[in-house]
Formats: sequence, C-alpha cells, structure tokens
Amino acid sequence: MAPGRRGRIARRTAVIATVVAISLFMEVSGYLATPEALRPELSWTTVHAMVPLVFAACAGVAWAIGPNPVPARLMIVFVLFWIPQAFYPVIESLGWLWPILRGVDLGWAVVAGILVLVYPRGGLGDRFDRVIATTALVATVVNFLTVLALAGPDSVPCECVPNPYRLAEAPTVFAIVDIGYRVVGVALAIAIALRLLLRWVRGSVPARTVAFLMPVALLSWVSTLAAQMVRYATGAAPNLALETVSLIAMASVPVCFVAGIAHARNMRARVADLMRITREGADRGLWAESLARTLRDDSVRVFWWEEERGRYVDAAGLPIDSAEEGRGHSILPVASPSGLPIALIRHDRVLTDNMRLLDGVSSALRLSVDNGRLRSEIERTLEQVRQSRQRIVEAGDEARRRIERDLHDGAQQHLVAVGMQLRIAANTARASADDALANELEESIATLNEGLRELRELAHGIHPSLLSQGGLALALPELAGRCPVPVDIAVQPEGRLAELVESTAYFAVAESLANIAKHSQATRAWVRAYVEGDELVLTIRDNGVGGASLEKGTGMLGIVDRIDAVGGSIELDSPRGAGTTVTVRMPAHLDASEDLPTSGAGLLVAADAGAAPPDADVSPGPAGSVAPGVVSA
Repeated sequence: MAPGRRGRIARRTAVIATVVAISLFMEVSGYLATPEALRPELSWTTVHAMVPLVFAACAGVAWAIGPNPVPARLMIVFVLFWIPQAFYPVIESLGWLWPILRGVDLGWAVVAGILVLVYPRGGLGDRFDRVIATTALVATVVNFLTVLALAGPDSVPCECVPNPYRLAEAPTVFAIVDIGYRVVGVALAIAIALRLLLRWVRGSVPARTVAFLMPVALLSWVSTLAAQMVRYATGAAPNLALETVSLIAMASVPVCFVAGIAHARNMRARVADLMRITREGADRGLWAESLARTLRDDSVRVFWWEEERGRYVDAAGLPIDSAEEGRGHSILPVASPSGLPIALIRHDRVLTDNMRLLDGVSSALRLSVDNGRLRSEIERTLEQVRQSRQRIVEAGDEARRRIERDLHDGAQQHLVAVGMQLRIAANTARASADDALANELEESIATLNEGLRELRELAHGIHPSLLSQGGLALALPELAGRCPVPVDIAVQPEGRLAELVESTAYFAVAESLANIAKHSQATRAWVRAYVEGDELVLTIRDNGVGGASLEKGTGMLGIVDRIDAVGGSIELDSPRGAGTTVTVRMPAHLDASEDLPTSGAGLLVAADAGAAPPDADVSPGPAGSVAPGVVSA
C-alpha cells in the first residue's frame, strides 16, 4: 500500500474515532446526568446512540468505495449534530455553550436531507436540488440567529443559566420561528421524498436500480418526522414507539446510500464481464446486446462510425437520429487514443451519475475494437505466412521433380547408354577369346550398375516417379518395400489427391518409416491412408520401444512444417515400451476428374524386409545383344 494511501486511511480512521467518541460521550453523560425518574427507557437510548454509530460506520465505507468524499463528510457532520436532549443537563451551567447547541441541534436533519439530495453522484444535480439545499441552509441560519437572540432557559430541558446572547424577551416570536423552522424542514423533507419516489416510479430500469432503497427509507423517516413535528407543535407527549421507528428510519438512510454506492461499484465490475464477452472483437449486434444487459438499460443503442460515409450507423446500418439525445437519454462518444471516432452510445440519462461506469464502458469498447483490429491483422498475417510457406513447399517439390526429371532424362540415360556400349564391347571381347579384356569390361559393367542403382535411389529420394504416375496407392507400397522392417500398407484414398497433399503425405510416411528402421527396434509396422470427410488421414504405427518425440531430429520437424503448410496437423502417441503411433490429418482437396487406377483402390500390401523393387541393370546377355529392360528408369 502506498504511503499516501496509508496516511489518508489513518486520518479518516482518526476522524471517525473522534466523532464517535464525542457522540458516545454526549449520549452516556447526558443519560447519567438526567434524574433517574426522568430518564428515557434504556432500549430507546441505546437505539438513539446507535444512529450516529451507523452514520460513522457508513462514512468509513463511503470513503473506501465511493467516487466522491462529500457523502462521507456529510455523514461525519451528521454525527456531530446528533445532540441528544439529555445532554443539556451536562452543560446547563455553561451559558456560552448551551444556546449554540440549541441553535444547531436540528442541524442533523438538514445534513440528512442534503445527503439524500447528493445521492448517488455526491453533488447537487439540478436546480431543484440547489433550491432545496439553499432553502434549508437559510432556514437553519435564521433559526440559529433567532435562538441566540431570543431563546431563554425555558426552551431547553434543563435548569440552564441565562442566555448571555439574548437580546430581548419575545417568546411568541421565538415560538413562531421555532415551529416554523420545523414545519419548513418537514416540508422540504416531504418534497425531497416525493420527488425521489416520483422519479423512481416514472424512471427507467437503470434509474430504479440506482435508487432502489432510498425512497423507502426516506418516506419512513419523513412520515415519522411529520408526526413528531405535529406532536411538538401541539405540545403533546412524545410517543416512544413513533420515535423508535423514526430512529430506525433515520439509521437506514446512510445504509441505503452505501448500498447504492456498492451497487454502482458492482455495475462497474460487470464491465469486466463485458470485456470477456467481446474479447474476440467488437461484433456490433453482440456488443449492443451485452451492453444493455450490463447496464440493465434496454434503451441502450450503439452507433458505429463509418469512415467511408462519415457518419454514425447502428448494427443494422441505419444512421443515427438527430433526436437521439433527449427524451431521458444522453450520448456518450467513444474515440480512439488518437482522437479518431469509434462509436456513440445512447444510454439512460440517470447513468451519467455514474461516470466511472461509463468510463469503464468506453474503455471496454475501445479495447474491444482494438482487439478486433489486432485479431484481424494477426489472422491476415498468419494467412500470409501460411500461403508463403505453402508456396515455398510447392516450389521445393517442383524443384525436386525437375531434378528427378533431369537425372532420369539426362545423366541416367547417358550412363545406360555407356553400359550398353560396354556390354557390346564385353560380348565382342568374349567372342574374340580375349577373356582378360572381357573380365575387365564385366567389372566395369558391375561398377556402372552399382552407380546406376545409387543414382536411381537418389532420384527416387528427391521425388519418386511412382508418386507422380500413380499417386499414394502405388508410391506407398513401393516405399514400404524398401524398409528393412516388414510393413503392412492399407491405402484407400478416393481418387487422386492434390499434388501437394500427395507429396506431403508421401514424405511424412517416408520419414516415419526411416525413424522406425533407425530407432524403434520394431519387428512390424503398419501404415494406413484413407479419406475421412474432407481430410486425408495417415496412421503410421509400430510395435517398437516407443518414447519418440516430434522435437527429436530435424526430419520430423521438417515434416511438421510441411504438414502445417497445407493446413494439416500431426499427433504423436509414443508411450515407452508400447510402440509409436503417428497420426497426420490434412485437407484432402479431392479432384473428381483424376481417379486412381482400379488396382490402387483399397490396396492392401504386405511388404517384407529386403523386398525392394527390381532395379534395371546392364545384365549379361548373349553375345551381340542387349538385355531387355536396360533403359528402365
């Protein structure tokens, strides 16, 4: 807690403790100074003493949670003005003091009335409030001066010394002013109560929500106050039950005030719910609906700024009416930090009493709009990144195909031609009985065949020609046949897939099988490829040692990037000792115009280790001939 805040709390606590001590001193000392036969009932005295304590406690709460310190200060002043009639015997010998207290001993009623007037904003609202407050203060000053100038010891319930401020003996004038002051006070209280009640009855839901308890408390107090005034004017004996009800009603006024402040504070807290609802962005229809629910104001309308047309429109695109402000409504403009207009919020005018709430709503809308813009920019950027990655993958695949085609049509064909020439030379040497030359040529042919085999494997690794020719149904079984671990293949795609999808699926299976051969210690593996809805699903499973991770090795990371590039996903389930299962899902992008060969649909192949497809070679043949299949790619 900041030192300044701790200092304020300490000062306020000291003030509350001081006024409570003064109030209790007046109550207790007055009760003890009153002759036993004249003392009121202890229960009533206790209730009377509790009223200022309630005001003091509510002052502490209002200081802590209220937006304005004025209500708390008025509650503190009320405690000081709550002077019990029994206190006069304590000061009856102090001629300079009792007239002053007699002049202000009804000041608590004025303070209570002003407290109601400043509810809930903490200040006087309109002309009516200012007129009522001014009238009450003027009447109080007139009464105070009249008491000082005309009051005698008979005007207080004690055997007081003479009034040193008294200018003349005019009991009739004093009585008229005294009773008139009370009549004016009751009339003002009734006016305040009726106005508050009428405003509550005619008010909107937000208005009733803000002033939901105060009319009841105020009407109860005013009713009992009027009855007491009549009894005082007629000289009737006090009614204990009526006075007790009046005390309870008076104590309920600060409680209602604090309850209203707490309610307004809770309304501001609901702005957080509004933030959660609209965190994805400012959907116009949802925003207006959520705002009306948060403010409990069905009349709320939100008008959004259209930059292109330079005007405000609602969620349906209708422009704002020039008469929107009025008829009990106010307009709250919302702008960006740079001053650019965002929206206008039409709300019930009573909500202007809670500017903190409206400021929270403005901040929520501003942040929601910013979130929406930021989300759109991020989604647009991510889409650009995804498209860029896809283009890179496609370019890589195209480069693979070009290299594979160049190797097949260029170097490989030249080497095959050289092999044919060597075979012709070897046959000629053998026919000429030059066995030494024939053997050397055979060794050269064997070396050439080994080079061709490696070149074919290199070309196949760059981009398998079977994938281009027959799709996954032909390429995956051939790929499994070159794996040293026996692999069961089940390929069931519904027609040819997009070229990028097929190549991504092929290399995902290739990398997975390579990992199985190198690390899994498996004795069997299974590969399944099928189309489910709009997705191609690949499942590669083995019965190895498990414990695999996508983060291990750059091969799988490259596959993950390729799968992400086509909008797919990859899952790895590899508990230790229970084998590994890799599941890949990616958009299929089926092309109905290109179907797989009939032999490829529903193909189920068991490929054992070492069952590699036959490679073309330059095999021995009869003298003067070339073996068929030498030019096989």
